[in-house]
Amino acid sequence: MAAVPLPDAALEPAPLLSRRARFSGGNRVELLRGGAELFPAMQAAIAAAQREVWIACYIFHDDAAALTVLDALCAAAARGVRLYVVVDGFGSFDTLPALRARLAAAGAELAVFRPLRGWWSWVQPGQLRRLHLKLALVDGACGFVGGINLIDDRYDAQHGWTEAPRLDYAVRLQGPVLGGVADALRAVWMRTSVGRAWRQELLALARAPQPVKEAGRLLRELRVAEPRRAPGAAAVARMPPQRAAFVVRDNVRQRRSIERSYIEAIHRARERVDLVCPYFYPGRSFRRALRKAAERGVRVRLLMQGIWDYRTAALAARALYAELLGRGVRIYEYTPAFLHAKVAVVDTDWATVGSSNIDPLSLLLNLEANVVVRDEAFAAALAGELDAAFAAAREVTAAEAGGRFHRLRRSLVAWAARLFLRVAGATGRY
Repeated sequence: MAAVPLPDAALEPAPLLSRRARFSGGNRVELLRGGAELFPAMQAAIAAAQREVWIACYIFHDDAAALTVLDALCAAAARGVRLYVVVDGFGSFDTLPALRARLAAAGAELAVFRPLRGWWSWVQPGQLRRLHLKLALVDGACGFVGGINLIDDRYDAQHGWTEAPRLDYAVRLQGPVLGGVADALRAVWMRTSVGRAWRQELLALARAPQPVKEAGRLLRELRVAEPRRAPGAAAVARMPPQRAAFVVRDNVRQRRSIERSYIEAIHRARERVDLVCPYFYPGRSFRRALRKAAERGVRVRLLMQGIWDYRTAALAARALYAELLGRGVRIYEYTPAFLHAKVAVVDTDWATVGSSNIDPLSLLLNLEANVVVRDEAFAAALAGELDAAFAAAREVTAAEAGGRFHRLRRSLVAWAARLFLRVAGATGRY
């Protein structure tokens, strides 16, 4: 396995071991709606690439829209650009052979996170912990983060083609915040590649003329940035716009980083909390933060799926409706199309866009990544999008959320969630 270079030494390192969002100023953050806006932006960036392109995603499909990105990647590899592409072994299972063949023909390699080679793969420890990231970085200068998989907006893996595109968002990034994106991509590539090829790596190390030097090289590649203290609120306020932080959820030290970012913002809310999420089953601390915000007069609105893709996930979310509605939280279900966005706006200057749902899979198991933006212009742009989505949605009433068997349904969902987390190996209170 060849040595993997740092994506860009000039980027400000953002520690993967930090448990809190560490903001930097002087960034450029642009909101992108759906693959219709994301894919052309990615193609343009890849077409201009001169050194390297890094991609990590859950689903890399083989429809025409996704293939435009693959074509751009193969063209970049043909002109000598290094490609580092990681996909999840479950999310991209059906398209792995074709994807691997296309990249190999272009002289590039594909890394697969937790590949599935048969039914026995599911009984191995940790198989429920998936790579759910949607990240890209080009030459260390342009990055993309969000909830959009590489799949057509009008295609759903469970339900086929639809007339309306799903609601989803990503951001295009430039500036110091890309340091965190670079660290995350490099770490997941090394984790996946070394896990796949450690025998070859050790054999090459044993045969190396300078084994100590080679061992040092391998350790440097596997190392993540050292943690630094996150700046306080006053320091963040003095940063030049746009202020942004890249937040990762992993299974090392950042197990609650994304959840903590949400809860801290909701605790500070004074005017509004708008949260959009297709898979919603938060833990007690998260629900308490939402209830307390509504009780102190904050307008708290949740936008959930109105068209279900997974019935079990929708039923889990609905089990919490009565509790939240009873404390003043307003709940809407989005019915124009499938909902896949994982975004939020708090007050006038806090917003987040990313891959993390508000459920046990995302908050306790999967590899996830969000960008948190402290900028009034960006928050206003996203708030405008969300206002339109809420206006097109159906508000849920307290009468709908109750019913004779509500408490029984909620107890069954809670029992199933606890059983799932135990089987998955998650620890700690949720």
